[in-house]
Amino acid sequence: MTYLIGIPWWLKRLHNKGLIWSGTTKHKRIYLSFDDGPHPTITNYVLDLLKEHAIKATFFCIGDNVTKYPETFERIINDGHTVGNHTFHHLNGWKTDNLQYYKNILQAAKYIPSKLFRPPYGKIKPTQANYLLKRGWRIIMWNSLSADFDPSLDGISCFNNVKSTLQNGSIVVFHDSEKAFDRMKIALPLLIQYCIEQQYEIRAL
Repeated sequence: MTYLIGIPWWLKRLHNKGLIWSGTTKHKRIYLSFDDGPHPTITNYVLDLLKEHAIKATFFCIGDNVTKYPETFERIINDGHTVGNHTFHHLNGWKTDNLQYYKNILQAAKYIPSKLFRPPYGKIKPTQANYLLKRGWRIIMWNSLSADFDPSLDGISCFNNVKSTLQNGSIVVFHDSEKAFDRMKIALPLLIQYCIEQQYEIRAL
C-alpha cells in the first residue's frame, strides 16, 4: 500500500492551482476532516467525541452511504459540522471516464448540500478538476494523512503520522469507516488531546 503522509511542495505544483491543500497558516489552527461516511455506529462515535470537546469538523460523505443512513447524515448537519461531496460510489478519478465521474458527483450532490469536494484516494485528473473548479466547486485535498485505513498500522502509528506533519493550517484526514475504525478510535482522541496541550484550535473547513 503506497501513500504519502505529508504532501511535498513539488507534488502540489503538479496538480491544478485551484486545489486546496491547507488552510490559513496565520493562526495556530488545524482543520479536521473525515472521509467515507456516514456510518451509523462509527460516525456517531466521532460525533459524540467531537461534541464532548466542542469541536467542529468536515465530513466528506459518500452519496450511497447518505442514502443508506440518512439519520446519521442529518445528525452531522444538526450538530453544526460541515459536509462535503466524496462522490456517490467512491470513484477513483484516474480510473474513471470523465463524464461518468461528473455524473457520480452530481448524483451525490442530490443528497449532500455542499460545493466542497474531496476526490476519493486524492486521485483526480486535471480535466476533472478544471471542470469542477469552473462550476464553483472547492476541491479540498490535505497535507496531514493519518493513514488509519492501513491495516498494517496501529492507532499510535496513525496518531504519529498526523503529529509528525502537523503545522498551522494543516488539513487532517481520518476516516469514519469500518476499515479504519480500530485505528481511528485510538488516534483521534490522542490527536485531540495533543492539540489541546499544544494550543491548536481545531476547526471545520
